[in-house]
Amino acid sequence: MTIFEKRLLGIQKEHEQLLSRQNQPAETGNGIYDRYQNPVLTAAHVPVYWEYDLNPDTNPFLMKRFGINSTFNAGAIKLNGKYLVVARVEGYDRKSFFAVAESDNGIDHFKFWEYPLHIPETEIPDGNVYDIRLTKHEDGWIYGLFCTERRDPDAAPEDQSAAIAQCGIARTQDLKTWQRLPDLKTPSPQQRNVVLHPEFIDGQYAFYTRPQDGFIEAGTGGGIALGLSKSIENAEIEKENIVDQKQYHTIYELKNGQGPAPIKTSDGWLHLAHGVRNTAAGLRYVLYLFLTDLHDLTKLICKPGGYFLAPEGEERVGDVSNVVFCNGWILDDDGTVYIYYASSDTRLHVATSTLEKLLNYVCNTPEDSFSSASSSETLTMLIDKNLSYLNLKYPESVR
Repeated sequence: MTIFEKRLLGIQKEHEQLLSRQNQPAETGNGIYDRYQNPVLTAAHVPVYWEYDLNPDTNPFLMKRFGINSTFNAGAIKLNGKYLVVARVEGYDRKSFFAVAESDNGIDHFKFWEYPLHIPETEIPDGNVYDIRLTKHEDGWIYGLFCTERRDPDAAPEDQSAAIAQCGIARTQDLKTWQRLPDLKTPSPQQRNVVLHPEFIDGQYAFYTRPQDGFIEAGTGGGIALGLSKSIENAEIEKENIVDQKQYHTIYELKNGQGPAPIKTSDGWLHLAHGVRNTAAGLRYVLYLFLTDLHDLTKLICKPGGYFLAPEGEERVGDVSNVVFCNGWILDDDGTVYIYYASSDTRLHVATSTLEKLLNYVCNTPEDSFSSASSSETLTMLIDKNLSYLNLKYPESVR
């Protein structure tokens, strides 16, 4: 057996074992959602024929020719009975592209489609694209909004990291054939984390934006905003109204951004977002939830204090450590919610909950009181309530 044949058999066996591995819930969690033992997608999940030249004449040692570094930050949708995630796939060359992986149950056995997605470019080529959000809009299209990054044309030649981020827009009916539309125009110099609302608002398309002064720093951008556009074919927002602003000494003090499109419930629109704060070890990304009014999208109804989900264990380690990020979730017909979150810009996970649980969490968890004293008071009230209940219910067992 040649080196090529021996290596190919081993690689194929490992890949088949990975794709057939069942995913089990992790240990008892917080009662809000269930984490799972294994990621749903890693770099090792991509097809063998993506990374290797499988011709022994040109690749006798079976070396990787197109290495995949990571699979993360995926949009998500259920289509034709399949759970589909559109992952950000990053190669060894640091360029990202989009690829669809599908599963029958949304938890394991995710398998990539044969080819990555081909999304046409505008007249200004994309330097890099990433973090797509999928929205099934009431106009009949499935939209993919993503960050398109291009080098800053005004940057000095020696500065090869200066970039401009904007919102790219494409649409499809089947996730296979895509039509590219012009990039979104807004009053802000740069944009990230733009999400299309699934319904018309006053006959217009509604976008959740993140006003941003620079490529990395939000600057004067005040948080998650809402803007309207009369057209999607030439989308332009004239005014961005802040819905959820960043706040001193919170999990979102540096910046925050909308995750996937919100879910419509009888109580309001349920939002999943990420918050960023700075630490001595670098930026820390976590997820949080909030609820807005069904009719006035700028009216915030409920917002629990603190984070909803933060990196734990091995999730804290990766290309960009101490990060969780989510731009895709699926509400199933039975009320189950599949939350696809990435950890440390490296891999994709799933957490499952129910709409009933998430609404209970959002509407009944105390809000952030924005000071140490008031936080202590909130805890004291909960302790008093619990001890009173236990004294009444189980007087012999308390203390």
